[in-house]
Order: sequence, then structure tokens, then C-alpha cells
Amino acid sequence: MNIKNLIANTHSAATDDFFVPELCEPEALLSMVLLAELLVLVLVLSEPMLPGFDWVRLALTSLFVQWIVLLSAALLCRLRPVLARMRAALAGVLCCAIVVGLTLACTAVADYYQLGGPLSRADEVNLYLRHALISMIMSMLLLRYFYLQSQWRRQEQAELRARIESLQARIRPHFLFNSLNSIASLVVIDPYKAEQAVLDLSDLFRASLAKPGSLVPWREELELAKRYLSIEHYRLGERLQLQWDVDDVPEDLPIPQLTLQPLLENALIYGIQPRIEGGLVRIEAKYAEGVFQLCVSNPFSASEEQQPSRGTHQGLANIDARLTALFGSRASLSVERRDGRHFTCLRYPCARLTQEAGTI
Repeated sequence: MNIKNLIANTHSAATDDFFVPELCEPEALLSMVLLAELLVLVLVLSEPMLPGFDWVRLALTSLFVQWIVLLSAALLCRLRPVLARMRAALAGVLCCAIVVGLTLACTAVADYYQLGGPLSRADEVNLYLRHALISMIMSMLLLRYFYLQSQWRRQEQAELRARIESLQARIRPHFLFNSLNSIASLVVIDPYKAEQAVLDLSDLFRASLAKPGSLVPWREELELAKRYLSIEHYRLGERLQLQWDVDDVPEDLPIPQLTLQPLLENALIYGIQPRIEGGLVRIEAKYAEGVFQLCVSNPFSASEEQQPSRGTHQGLANIDARLTALFGSRASLSVERRDGRHFTCLRYPCARLTQEAGTI
């Protein structure tokens, strides 16, 4: 079963990287139809000007070209998985040959029914050659455009992946150092708990390194955060109270790895640790209408000043940068204080679909 999944994922990745886009998509079809109409206008206007405009000629030419475009799009869409496994040059040649072949077939049908009027043998040969050359030139230009666009998109994704990996590389040491600081405070107080916390940290870091990609399912991020809180429970005990409201979030929803943990860490450092009585940390998350929202809040009073932290204060900055890189301008990270509590909230648009590690 694993081998089958691996083969399926490999084929899917090859198809996604193919330079010819999904021509069956509505946007692609609309673009193709509009380009075809522009070509029809060029062909009609390039003919000798007559006293009156031949609207019938325009309609027949438009019908002829649109049939070629739609048939080519449908056939290339069906053959795309096969073409994606070939070399780009060979796939391009085959795509061009398919378009030229369909053009000649449509020309033969039009010639058989004499849609353009009766033609002599020499005119028929010239007609076939003319249509074949036009279709070959147009398909080559369009395929070249698709290829350059694919290369540009691949370069852009590589740069984005490098940027996100750099941010991820900085947040992991930050996460490790702050966890070790928490464990260090237990060494003198309770060596046994310190030992258990080290074991928990080992499991925690193994889980955080299991997937090198930038996105993980929500269930894994939630498990990672709960492992971190188990370490802090050794140190804070009953002072740390938690309230979870995350039942409405799909388990497979994608989230940048190590996003929830830094929010919890800030809540503990600034909202629980300075208070003798401790307090309640509330975690609220929901997913509605294609938008994921996550809020972590902790107690706060105006008379309290922020306590100095041994951390590097990189957590929130990294989260904000990664959200923007992954989800664009619609992603946001906000901080506010109201009703005696400090709220750190993030939101971003996403599909309810687990994205494989390493994809952007």
C-alpha cells in the first residue's frame, strides 16, 4: 500500500510540475477562447479589404478556429498525465504535433463540405499548408510562453521555500533554548521532574524534526504544543490552567509547523510566570468559510509591566513572516489587550486539505 501511495505521489508531483497548464480549467479555457478570437480577427483583417465586411466569413473562421482550440485543449488535458512523464522537449513536440494534426483534420472536414467554397487542387494544397504553418507557429509560441511561465513560477517557489526554511531554522533553536531554560529551573528544585522533562523534550524535538516541510496537519501541531505544555507543567504545576476550544478545527487543516507553541510560550512567560497565583491560558481555534483563526490569551493587568525574558523574542516575528510568505497579504497576526486579558491572534485563508511536507 505504501509503495502504491509513493508511486501515486510521484506521478502527481510530475503532473504538477509539467509546464503545460490544466487546459480544462475554466480560466484556462476562457483565455484560450479569447486568444482564438484575436487570431480570427487577425486572419480576417489580413485578407484583402472588400467594400463590405464579410460577417459570414468571420463567423465561419471563428467556428473553425474555436473547434480546433477546444478539441486541442480537451485532448491535451486528457494526455497531460502521460506527457508530464516525458522530457519537456519531447512533450512540447508532441503537443505541437497534436495541434497541427487536429488542424489538418478540421481543415479536411471543412474542405469536404466546401465551407469555404469550391477549391482547385493547387488551392487545396496551399490551404492545408497555410493552416498547418499557422497552427504550428501559434502552438509553438503558446508552448514557449507556458514553458517560460513554468520556469518563472518554479524559481519563485524555490526562493519562497528557501526563505521559509531560513525562518524555520531560526525558530527551532529559539524553541529549544527556551525549553532548556524551563528544564534548567527544575534541576535544583526537583531533579526527577527535570529528568522527565528532558525525556519529554527529546520526544518533542523528534516530533518537530520528523517533517522538514513548512506545513503540517493541525493534529500534529496540536500534539506538539501539548508536549511542550507537559514540560511547563512540571515547572508551574497548578499555577498553569488551560482551556481548549479547538474541537471545530479539521484535523487535516494545514498550519505552519511550530506556530502554536511560540504563542503558548509567550502566554506563559508574560501571563503566568510573573503571577504568584498563576492564571488561565485559553486556546481558541475555528475554521469557517475557508479561513482559519487561532487565538491564545492570558491574564494581564495594566499595573503589571512585562517581565524580562531570557528568550530571543523571535517567535512572533517568525510566525508573522511565515504566514505572509505562505498565505499572502490576507494572513495576519494581531496583538491586543482587553477585558484584563492579552490576546495574540492569527488568521489565514486555506483549503481543508493536508499539504505534503516540502510543498508551498
